[in-house]
Amino acid sequence: MSSAALTPPEAARWAARAGLPLPDERHCAVAVTADHIHSVVAVLRELDFGDTPPAGAFRAEEEQRDAAV
Repeated sequence: MSSAALTPPEAARWAARAGLPLPDERHCAVAVTADHIHSVVAVLRELDFGDTPPAGAFRAEEEQRDAAV
């Protein structure tokens, strides 16, 4: 998807292509929602997670126990 906003007809076309035909009254809402999700993902892509360990290295039960001590 480009940086241009997704239009309601494009949203309907993409949904139909994915096997999810939309009623006409939902095209605008789906386009707005898709644009919002795209903007959030764009911000997340800019974050630097260089010092963050992978999720598999985190154990919640150990973190909770260490905090209680």
